[in-house]
Amino acid sequence: MEILKEGKIYEVLLVTKSNITPVGVTRKNKRLNFKLFEGKSARDIKEYPYGAIHITWDVELLVKTALNLPVEVEFEDAKSVPIRKIKGLPSIEGRIKFSEKEIEDKLGKARILECSLIPTYEDIHPLFLPPPSRVDFYLLEMAIHLTRLYVTTRSLNVGESQKLYSKIWESYRLYKKLGGNSELAEKIMGFATAALRWNP
Repeated sequence: MEILKEGKIYEVLLVTKSNITPVGVTRKNKRLNFKLFEGKSARDIKEYPYGAIHITWDVELLVKTALNLPVEVEFEDAKSVPIRKIKGLPSIEGRIKFSEKEIEDKLGKARILECSLIPTYEDIHPLFLPPPSRVDFYLLEMAIHLTRLYVTTRSLNVGESQKLYSKIWESYRLYKKLGGNSELAEKIMGFATAALRWNP
């Protein structure tokens, strides 16, 4: 776990019994802490508190899992916990302790799980990756803002929805200006526009 420095938030993939989702993790001593909103991964952990955290710089994989789009990955049995993990990606397996909590912010009220993965096995081998491109971060920002836009449109928070849509559009504009050409960017803009149309 030495590759993860304390105090920094890292975007990683969390694999639970039946789901893959991106999460922001922070390392504290020998634990990896993260929060999950209500959904499939949170339900998995409550019923079956094991997981594998995967390190990837494949931004499209992070975006697709955030939006529940199909991904092409191969699984294999984890070494130390009774779940499957993604084959070929560096991983940290472990048991997950959690507590339920209700939070409230400008998006509204939500129930979350505050989670802490206690590592039982690490498979982190040296990575030879190209440096990240700025366009990748704009694509990731678009996806993050889109997930938040869904929350605001469901709660009919018009003002916040319009602000989030503007952020998605600005990230999209910069993404295209810097040479981004992924179909995912077009899909995200389509999803964002549809979200506002269905929940004006």
